[in-house]
Amino acid sequence: MTAIRALASVLLLVLMQSAGALCAQRFRGGRNPQPRRAPHRAERGDATESFPLDFTAVEENMDNFMTQVKNLAQSLYPCSAQKLDYDMKLNFLENASVTCNDGSPAGYYLKESRGSRRWLIFLEGGWYCFNKENCDSRYETMRRLMSSSNWPQTKTGAGILSPLPEENPHWWNANMVFVPYCSSDVWSGAAAKTEQSGYAFMGSLIIQEVVKDLLNKGLDNAKVLLLAGSSAGGTGVLLNVDRVAGLLEGLGHAAIQVRGLSDSGWFLDNKQYHCADCADAAGCSPTETIKRGIKYWGGLVPERCRQTYPGEEWNCFFGYRVFPSIKSPLFVVQWLFDEAQLTVDNIQLTGQPVQEGQWRYIQNLGIELRNTLKDVPAMFAPACLSHEVITRNYWTDVQVKGTSLPRALHCWDRSLHDSRSNKAPPKGCPVHLVDSCPWPHCNPTCPTIRDQFTGQEMNVIQFLMHMGFDVQKMAQQQGMDPSKLLSMLSSGS
Repeated sequence: MTAIRALASVLLLVLMQSAGALCAQRFRGGRNPQPRRAPHRAERGDATESFPLDFTAVEENMDNFMTQVKNLAQSLYPCSAQKLDYDMKLNFLENASVTCNDGSPAGYYLKESRGSRRWLIFLEGGWYCFNKENCDSRYETMRRLMSSSNWPQTKTGAGILSPLPEENPHWWNANMVFVPYCSSDVWSGAAAKTEQSGYAFMGSLIIQEVVKDLLNKGLDNAKVLLLAGSSAGGTGVLLNVDRVAGLLEGLGHAAIQVRGLSDSGWFLDNKQYHCADCADAAGCSPTETIKRGIKYWGGLVPERCRQTYPGEEWNCFFGYRVFPSIKSPLFVVQWLFDEAQLTVDNIQLTGQPVQEGQWRYIQNLGIELRNTLKDVPAMFAPACLSHEVITRNYWTDVQVKGTSLPRALHCWDRSLHDSRSNKAPPKGCPVHLVDSCPWPHCNPTCPTIRDQFTGQEMNVIQFLMHMGFDVQKMAQQQGMDPSKLLSMLSSGS
């Protein structure tokens, strides 16, 4: 069996290399070109990133593994002929009483990976509404986020949901599940539609029902379940990861290792740059919208967090407050200068240079976020102005201290596996990665910024000048010559 497994490993490696050589490289857009700086990497003596083959799908079942090898061999054929079906397919929940806001059936998209014992359930984001008036407005302008009536039958995954190894080097062969956001409640609600509310808010119940349905589709044999999400979905992970683990344990599946991956959902309940009328979720302070929303939604929070903040359960929607109560392993991905956070803080980056007070506020936001993340063991926090990343096709390109996000997630997986096996953590495999530079986009691998009026890409210096960055003043603060500071910014130092 060992010899067969070794032979299969070599065969799989050869096929993957052949696929890479024969198929045209996919275009990756939406980011700066600087990250792929091979000469610099070689000069520093850094080792090239590599991703060991994943054998979690083969354990004790060589037939399934060989089937995957054959499937990979078949994938060479589409390079010149047919296209394989990589799409996730729509399934509505078996429990029809759990619905979207408007009473239409909730559901999920699924792409099964036969033989794989790893499952990834992704929660979509998309803000929220917190009273009848702004929910009515949301229904008129963003109905897709409140109703399933026009959902397509299939969906193609990108980033960590991609089935392509070149775009998703560690999770490409997992069972992929995309859960559309149609509850407008940050995945917390457990309330049926009433005449007073006008809508159902069942985000937390939708997650529970998705997990129950998937048990009949192979999840019952899973080894690892990663509950992931972006933006409101990222906050939904914080609120629901322990509840999912408890559900599986209660149904007799305690052996499934439940983990969480929260992307761009670690919001701060900080003071806004200036106060505005609380008319919608984008302009109202985060604490005020959640205070109103949790009552309107019948929102649920983790029990241990609820006990920490009795009568003030709204606190549990903010990452640094709920994190100490979470028992499941959690990886946090958070831009230090998150665009959604700046929006709710009433910092409007609409093409005009920011004022000095706004600039200081933005820099302080990065400092505050770093401070709230310092006790999170597994995290990836680039100093970029952006929002969401794990389902973007450029997610492999962003780096912190020379390590990409997929690599950091792989290291996290290994560390969890080794800790269960009483092994020492792997060396040279970091999982706590945070940029230390003090301003937006000082990391040269950040996604591309475009001028909102011209559509032209801006480099780091152009962006900082556009933001009102004062080179002379900043150089003086750093105790260096202005030309040297400009040179450092240009080189991405």
